[in-house]
Amino acid sequence: MESQRNLLLIGLLFVSFLIYQQWQKDYGPQPVVVATNTAPAAATNANGDVPPSAAHQDDSDLTKASATGQLITVTTDVLKLKISAQGGDVVSAELLAYPITEDASDPFILLEDNADFTYVAQSGLIGANGPDANPKGRPIYSVSSDNFSLEDGSDQLTITLSYKDADGNSYHKIFTLNRGSYKIDVHYDVTNNSASNLNLQLYTQLKQTEEEHTTNMVMPVYHGGAYSSESTRYSKYSIKDIKKNNLNISTQGGWIAMMQHYFVSAWLGNPEQNNQLYSRASNGFVFMGFKAPQQTVAPKQTTQFDTALWVGPKLQTEMAAAAQHLDLTVDYGLLWFIAQPLSKLLTFFHSFVGNWGIAIILITFTVKGIMYPLTKAQYTSMAKMRLLQPKMAELREKFGDDRQKMSQGMMELYKKEKVNPLGGCFPILLQMPIFISLYWSLMENVELRHAPFFGWITDLSVQDPFYILPILMGVSMFFIQKMSPTAVSDPMQAKVMQFMPVIFTVFFLWFPAGLVLYWLMSNVVTLIQQTLIYRNLEKNGLHKR
Repeated sequence: MESQRNLLLIGLLFVSFLIYQQWQKDYGPQPVVVATNTAPAAATNANGDVPPSAAHQDDSDLTKASATGQLITVTTDVLKLKISAQGGDVVSAELLAYPITEDASDPFILLEDNADFTYVAQSGLIGANGPDANPKGRPIYSVSSDNFSLEDGSDQLTITLSYKDADGNSYHKIFTLNRGSYKIDVHYDVTNNSASNLNLQLYTQLKQTEEEHTTNMVMPVYHGGAYSSESTRYSKYSIKDIKKNNLNISTQGGWIAMMQHYFVSAWLGNPEQNNQLYSRASNGFVFMGFKAPQQTVAPKQTTQFDTALWVGPKLQTEMAAAAQHLDLTVDYGLLWFIAQPLSKLLTFFHSFVGNWGIAIILITFTVKGIMYPLTKAQYTSMAKMRLLQPKMAELREKFGDDRQKMSQGMMELYKKEKVNPLGGCFPILLQMPIFISLYWSLMENVELRHAPFFGWITDLSVQDPFYILPILMGVSMFFIQKMSPTAVSDPMQAKVMQFMPVIFTVFFLWFPAGLVLYWLMSNVVTLIQQTLIYRNLEKNGLHKR
């Protein structure tokens, strides 16, 4: 039984190692890089932001941007955007349905452009005749108003930015927003009023201040890039990766994104086009974007260029509808194929009970119920191993320090008594992937952000403010240990096992309340299952308290 205890302890440490390894891989702190750019916020609209393209052939006298530039405010029921008249970039995005903190009235700001931090969504037309590639500066659009709002009873809001170059060529950049949606359609109408062809290429990119974000082992938060292509459904591309290697992938459709814990911004490529995904680092900023195929606009003809921007929370159903594989930015790690169904089951329970805490309790009962046969096999094996302890002691006396003969004798005993010495450990090992999957499922669901349970638990995504749940979890773990069918004879092992509830309680003090609630309820169900299993074993003479 001591060897089995060793295996149980090793299994527990293995779970901790897996979680720690995943944290370090995805969220491990990197050396802080101090941005070298000290220019004011308005400099984010400089022509240096534009990705390389063919040489511009039009050297007409374009008016340069002023120090501030016009900002157009666009408000829907879920978004408040600020769009710069220079280039038509989205330089601010407030998520109206998501307060910055639990009790705050101010909304969470996803995109922003100020002296301390820049995170904006840029797009434009480059190529030989692209107005955004002009070395004298990006185009300054005119617009009918500097304030647009989605009216009551209306489901769609359209904002048209207009620009005409020195040759009379007409450019319309059109933003279309829908009620309740975080997807923004961006559409260009280009009319060639000159006597020669216009060679144009659409580009989109996300620009962010080059800085590494610190994290902690309890609440890991990934800040960085990601992309999707034909060959790779979803892959992270961290700021460190961007600074080290320029992304250069040709793909049908695809998208690029910048991510953080619960929120993401992403430029979505036209699935019918072959796009070029890219990244670069320059002047204290990092960029991730894509270029669409170059198109030729013949004289007196009009050509369209289309893309879309997602800027908002990680809502899986809505993101899956917006672009293929965009929902994978809800990152469940290597065990996504287990975590994703568990997340859907959690959402299903919530649709009935309306409380995420109760939904966590229900999913705990469901998982533990499915795993009951394994739990029963585990404790039955442990009880059988206890019955063999006297015979094991006889073998030790008989063979002494002869480990080879001792091992042979033990194997013969196991075979004769039809006992699997690892029978109590395999069920735990099989449950590890489910536990890890549930962990990431609860960690990644934006729905749990600021979600109340009851009483003092007003936010399941942060730690219990009074540490009541972690203490109850430690107490339940203590009772599980006391109900164990065997005792540990080795003094060192006994001390380690004795302090395990205390160690776990301290460890869980800083865990999000939703995760601690899951573990507590899992322990409660385990206690109930133990009681039922042990009563049955006592009837069969296999267990004695």
